[in-house]
Amino acid sequence: MDDVAGQTGPDRMVQHGTIFFSASETEESRQACRRLTDRYGQCDPDAASLVVALGGDGHMLETLHRFMESGQPIYGMNCGSVGFLLNSYREGDLLERLGRAQAVTLHPLTMLASTGNGEAVRAKAINEVSLLRETRQAAKLSIAIDGILRLPELICDGALVSTPAGSTAYNLSAHGPIIPMGSGVLALTPISAFRPRRWRGALIPHTARVTFEIKEARKRPVSAVADYTEVRDVTRVEVFEDRQAALSLLFDPEANLEERILKEQFEP
Repeated sequence: MDDVAGQTGPDRMVQHGTIFFSASETEESRQACRRLTDRYGQCDPDAASLVVALGGDGHMLETLHRFMESGQPIYGMNCGSVGFLLNSYREGDLLERLGRAQAVTLHPLTMLASTGNGEAVRAKAINEVSLLRETRQAAKLSIAIDGILRLPELICDGALVSTPAGSTAYNLSAHGPIIPMGSGVLALTPISAFRPRRWRGALIPHTARVTFEIKEARKRPVSAVADYTEVRDVTRVEVFEDRQAALSLLFDPEANLEERILKEQFEP
């Protein structure tokens, strides 16, 4: 994926009043936001030098989507449950931590979904694009890579395309591989595959364009989800990496994303 991991910011000077603090809806996050804004000030989001997201991974994803076009770097502090994309929560030395934080550049996926009524929907995904059956009946999909049909029929609960950053999320739960940052690949993973029973997915180049065709779409309806944007009753879905969009995540040197993804592969 050619993600740029481990970049340092020795010249990053962060001052009071230049940060926008974004909090999730939980009381813990809101209280943390009040304390931090009292201490460091609250900048207008459009004028902020960087953004600090307070919450869990879900709020971090929302924040990344919100600031995708502006390109402002985002530093998360965990006020939620998982916090894989976040740093630990501390208040006292925030400016120093931001000054020495390492940057990881991510490129999101673009989903182009076509529905049975002729609607076309475009959405971005930082973690994954997933296709899921809508009813009790299994989905039937065909999969092409760069216009070449690779799997004529996959009978399954669904399938997904994951970025390295998202490979430890839904992709891992579906028994997909954990992908190191900078590996230049995406994960194509089936969800509860019935036929072909032995197919476990594939690693594909980050430059690849994946096309799903939904077979028997009326009888076996399928939805497509790009992170949290859902499109119902799709007939065709294309997925590819958007190299024009770049997201900058900041991590403490001792807890950078590249190290977390590597460490995850050795967890018991």
